[in-house]
Amino acid sequence: MAHIQQLHPESSRSTRTADRFETVNPASGEVIASFPIDDETTVGAAVERAREASEWWRAIGFAERARHLRAYNAEIARRMHELASLIHRENGKPHADAILEITLVIDHVAWAAAHARKVLGPRPVFPGLLALNNSASVEYQPLGVIGVIGPWNYPVFTPTGSIAYALAAGNAVVFKPSEYTPAIGAWMVDAWGEAVPGGRDLFALVTGKGDTGAALCRSGVDKIAFTGSARTGRLVMAACAENLVPVLMECGGKDALIVDDGADLEAAADAALWSGMSNGGQTCIGTERVYATDAVYDRFLAILEERAAGLRPGSDPDASWGPPTMPSQVDVVHRHVEDALRRGGRAVVGGTDSVAATGVGPTVLVGVPEDAAAVTEETFGPTLTVARVRDAEEAITRSNASGYGLGGAIFSGSRERGIELARKMRSGMTSVNSVLTFAFVPGLPFGGVGESGFGRIHGPDGLREFTRAKAITAQRFELPVNLTSFHRPRKATDLLSATMRLIHGRSR
Repeated sequence: MAHIQQLHPESSRSTRTADRFETVNPASGEVIASFPIDDETTVGAAVERAREASEWWRAIGFAERARHLRAYNAEIARRMHELASLIHRENGKPHADAILEITLVIDHVAWAAAHARKVLGPRPVFPGLLALNNSASVEYQPLGVIGVIGPWNYPVFTPTGSIAYALAAGNAVVFKPSEYTPAIGAWMVDAWGEAVPGGRDLFALVTGKGDTGAALCRSGVDKIAFTGSARTGRLVMAACAENLVPVLMECGGKDALIVDDGADLEAAADAALWSGMSNGGQTCIGTERVYATDAVYDRFLAILEERAAGLRPGSDPDASWGPPTMPSQVDVVHRHVEDALRRGGRAVVGGTDSVAATGVGPTVLVGVPEDAAAVTEETFGPTLTVARVRDAEEAITRSNASGYGLGGAIFSGSRERGIELARKMRSGMTSVNSVLTFAFVPGLPFGGVGESGFGRIHGPDGLREFTRAKAITAQRFELPVNLTSFHRPRKATDLLSATMRLIHGRSR
């Protein structure tokens, strides 16, 4: 377990494939490990083994499942520096940022384990007038096997939002990590195997590229939880539609941060930079657009410029963020910055010269047209567009003009005013006087609208996402007249209609 090459031994796989791919350190190009490109047969076999394991997992109940999840959490907590070092090597983010990501994972796994019974277990429901002689209850039963297709930017936290909640709900999971971070995915699965004896098939790994993901969609899983681009999400949905497999889509964002009159500008600038540029801007809920009101724009921008100038990419311990994890994303960042400048925008920090394959430096753009790619498309780099607006209401209008709607932030001098504006923002999640805080709260749902996808992970909604509602009624005693019988007397119908008129026939 201590060596990368042991994370995914071929001897543990029932089916081998000839084709393999390598994962590399984005900073050095060093080969970390090689993994099989799993085909339809291999993926299908993993799903079948998971389905068999799910029968045991479902039968042991909430308390035992919670015990196993706590053991898994303890395994992660004990070895978090080991995992963080692997994240630094394979994903490229600084070790300290990797620790923060893992800390969030631990908190979410603990929440899912502790709350699954309360959220999903049987609860009574008032039966109403027509079924008053019955008891009524609803419970949430596991779907069976969940396929999880994970991203490379937060390769532990993001997929765990589906994996932990699906497991807590009583499902088995087959996990396909990004082809850019398969060693991290293998670590997660192997840690589960260490913590839960006999549970290796319950949380299984398949590796590969797009064809492997398509095979998982067609493998007979009961639901797919996908995180990635909207373009790839549409392909996943198309593959799942062939067998009416339901999907959960988390497809990125173009999040806005609004700086209102009276806001703490030092805090707003610091938050905008962290949200927009930590992890090299490779954060789906990160800030990419900033709208500052006329009253605060100049001072806010001056603070932002000063602080952004001190940030830099690199793989050393003092670097603000690492190299790009996916090399092709550098071209997207360069195109967006170049287009913004060509269309009249101005770089007050950075510019096209800051965009390099070895590391993308901070870039702050002003005067960028609202229909430019840097404003409308997901950039996924350490760039911010900053626009002056008349007031916060105009900022809300511009923010909501995007096709995306994942997260967002409001900075205001009044908490109440901030919450009022947050409610108007077209997004699944919004933080007031902070950034990304909604992701830190395990009890809150996480997900977006529009091009950002649909469905929710985290919280009670995230647990229910991987279940089906089961309604049960049970007769407690017989009524003098059975209304659901061909032998009911005519007078029963007359009495029923008179009762309904008496109770519901008045408009006030």
